[in-house]
Amino acid sequence: MLPVIYSPDFLLHKTGMLHPERPERLTAIVNALKAAPIADRLDWQLPAPVAQRQTELLAALKKVHAPRYIKEVEHLALQGGGYLDGDTPISAESYDVALLAASAWLDGVDRVLAGNAPAFVLSRPPGHHAEKARAMGFCLFSNAAIAAHYALEQPGINRVAILDWDVHHGNGTQSLVENSRQIAYCSLHQSPGYPGTGDSDEDGSYNNVLNIPLYPGSGIAEYRSAFESLVVPFLSNFQPDLLIVSAGYDANASDPLASMTLVPSDFGTFTGYCLQITRRIAFGLEGGYALKELAESVVATIERCLN
Repeated sequence: MLPVIYSPDFLLHKTGMLHPERPERLTAIVNALKAAPIADRLDWQLPAPVAQRQTELLAALKKVHAPRYIKEVEHLALQGGGYLDGDTPISAESYDVALLAASAWLDGVDRVLAGNAPAFVLSRPPGHHAEKARAMGFCLFSNAAIAAHYALEQPGINRVAILDWDVHHGNGTQSLVENSRQIAYCSLHQSPGYPGTGDSDEDGSYNNVLNIPLYPGSGIAEYRSAFESLVVPFLSNFQPDLLIVSAGYDANASDPLASMTLVPSDFGTFTGYCLQITRRIAFGLEGGYALKELAESVVATIERCLN
């Protein structure tokens, strides 16, 4: 059984009728998973309620985010919502939902470490663009970075790797982990493309960062080459006790926000490469805005974990 950590409360983060990061992303994935041949092998779990772990959760957030920024998000939500930046609207419920999403990512870490096997965190809002004191690109709190720092506090966890295969570079995640010798960060992303970061010459404070910019139009051949020659050696050499995957699915050919040429089954291939490194993998949803292909890609990811 593979744990899928999900709550209907993630649908309460409202971004507006025409915004690409919308609640329907999750309902499409949930429906696809429940209709898939693997449906009876999924263990659906609710994330720990925020009230149940509020002290621990806020401490985890403050390891990566400025307290004044956390308060800023809370204050805007209490006022009924608004825009944290030009791409990042929030509603009255968004602060609580973002906290619940962070809690779900911590649960994902816990499930993986308890079972020595993958888990999938099906949450929103996403997180990999959020910086220390700034929302960006639909993202409020940097879930992957929060989860990585949290994991390092768990017994026997000395090294955590983050693989970000979202089509956009995770500028927030990188900025929040690149100064830790215990965390490695690797990103494959379209370049040129939003947010304009992620140059290949960036290597972090401890040679712990690997950015792999890929030209628009890249498909499975380019990604395979990158995984085999760069990603797998880099992450394997780091010898992580846990791998966190920022699982964005916007490199699909049909995605409206990028120009890559992948198909959903390719993400099963990516997952296979990850499993060569470790079975301790916490997958967490980032981007992906073509609903059918997004859902099929998540199914492909989880199917490969169960093979």
